[in-house]
Amino acid sequence: MNPHSELGDFLRLRRAALRPEDVGVLHHGTRRVPGLRREEFAMLAGVSLTYYTRLEQGVSSNASDAVLESLARALSLSADERLHLFDLARAPQKVARRRATRPDSARPGTLRLVQAMAGVPAVVLNRHGEVLAWNRLGHRLLAGHLDADSPRSPETRPNLHRLLFLDPHTRELYSRWPDEASRAVASLRLLAGRDDDGALASLVGDLSLRSEDFARLWARHPVKNCVSGVKHLRHPELGELELWFEVLDSPDGSGHRVLMYTAEPGSASEESLRLLSILVGSDAADSDLPVVKRGSTAPPAA
Repeated sequence: MNPHSELGDFLRLRRAALRPEDVGVLHHGTRRVPGLRREEFAMLAGVSLTYYTRLEQGVSSNASDAVLESLARALSLSADERLHLFDLARAPQKVARRRATRPDSARPGTLRLVQAMAGVPAVVLNRHGEVLAWNRLGHRLLAGHLDADSPRSPETRPNLHRLLFLDPHTRELYSRWPDEASRAVASLRLLAGRDDDGALASLVGDLSLRSEDFARLWARHPVKNCVSGVKHLRHPELGELELWFEVLDSPDGSGHRVLMYTAEPGSASEESLRLLSILVGSDAADSDLPVVKRGSTAPPAA
């Protein structure tokens, strides 16, 4: 992904979303294209038309903080969108992260943490949405149709973004699938602006080719840091669920995250999570999955 062209696309899409009447720009007649014209927006932002045109065309990469702040204000960007604008504009100055040569894996301490979360479905993800580990509840809630051992190997490891757009079972799981899809793409867009990552580019390219829904949403360039909120599920065993999710980032710079689900106290969804615990517990005695013990570095039980 070319950061200069991504910056131009982002600016064009956000400019097209501005209506002249909303920003005090006088206009007459019908417009052939939506939004503000370049010259109108450049005047609104207080930058020269020539300079702004070069930014949209991806041929300028040295925008100052003052210019970027002016663009963000004129576009009425959210906090996440403003951060994304700066990320795209600063991409050429980024120092490439050193990539680990060994396969990505969750830390033993993180594995013990998710296994200790009794009654809380939890999943360990890397920055690209690959499942590095899950506890038994997390597996049964999100992907009971998949092998519980699949996160152990990079070759079989599920990716939540791929499942969301390419797996029929996962699509049926989300009763408000369009909302979930938009949220996933917005998170990926934010990540793409921060990190020139070949694996991420490969994921986006593959999903764009295989899913028309993903390609359409990606072209809209949504941006949002989705670290908490509500998910609506239609679980094959539990029925309708309304669950709160929280995402905790690892402080070690690995990009790993722990995704956790809880229910409103006293709600029907809380009772459903208790039932899920019972279902998982009844299966545990027959499972041959190893349990992560103190001091162990073995993969987690699912």
